[in-house]
Amino acid sequence: MTGFEVVEHASDVGIRACGSSMSEAFENCARGMMSLMLDLEKIRPERRVRLAAQGRERESLLVSWLSEILYRVEAEGWAFRSFEVSEISDTSVRAWGTGEALDPERHVTGAEIKAPTYHMLELREEKGRWTAQVIFDV
Repeated sequence: MTGFEVVEHASDVGIRACGSSMSEAFENCARGMMSLMLDLEKIRPERRVRLAAQGRERESLLVSWLSEILYRVEAEGWAFRSFEVSEISDTSVRAWGTGEALDPERHVTGAEIKAPTYHMLELREEKGRWTAQVIFDV
């Protein structure tokens, strides 16, 4: 797996992401979610946007992180190509999202993601490798 892979699930869809750190797993999970919605290669890296999220523990932080990105896409019209986590703990994450304003003529949309869910949610570290799995309501 190079960063992330799509996980098929009944009527929903998910992402399984990995990384050498929790930060990298969060970055790859976010990229995976964006790839379900848009073609990442068509997104220009024009601007960086500050992102932040909080959660009660690691798993809820992951859901909150993806929800924040989804909000920025839907409410503010952002198309993100990449993410860079600058600070992360068990309960908070601060990062940069790089991309551009959503352009319906250039950015062909894929799945319409409603929300990340807690169903089959996983975030674990094993032998120095982090794995995250999230199922999205579509």
